[in-house]
Amino acid sequence: MTIAAVLLAAGRSTRFGAENKLLAPMDGIPLGLHAANMLARLPVDRRIVVTGAAVLEWPGFTPIANDRPEAGMAHSIALGVAAARRRRADAVLIALADMPFVSEAHYRRLLACHRGPDSRAASSDGSRRTPPALFGADWFDTLEQLSGDQGARALLGHAELVAADPRELVDIDRPSDLHARP
Repeated sequence: MTIAAVLLAAGRSTRFGAENKLLAPMDGIPLGLHAANMLARLPVDRRIVVTGAAVLEWPGFTPIANDRPEAGMAHSIALGVAAARRRRADAVLIALADMPFVSEAHYRRLLACHRGPDSRAASSDGSRRTPPALFGADWFDTLEQLSGDQGARALLGHAELVAADPRELVDIDRPSDLHARP
């Protein structure tokens, strides 16, 4: 089975201010590369990054340009899933570039949930379902037809849950979040 990691890195980051948050330094490297570096360590067959205006190199990733970030996260998901489909992926692991604390072990537990085309797994901190998430190929059409900025949240309702330490599932929305790390 072929699994594609799809890293979403095209958001508008309006709560972060004028600066592109994916370029903001965290531990000496741009924020956006933390998730990319972790995904690069996983046993996936394809790595795709859906990117907007961020001027970053994404080593080992196939970049897909999102020229309509105002269309919301769903548009980025659709672009990433379409790219994975073209590369004959059987499943996608969707990750967010502003979630730098997700561990390799957690990503591997999500990958282990892929048991066929109808697979669906979401991360959980015990109270909510959240990305990163894994979807088998049966979900590709639905993922490509999403709209708005909620991403695939509506599809996570009956997904298999993979527990994570809540500190892993923190995303960076504001500059102060870089300094109030878990």
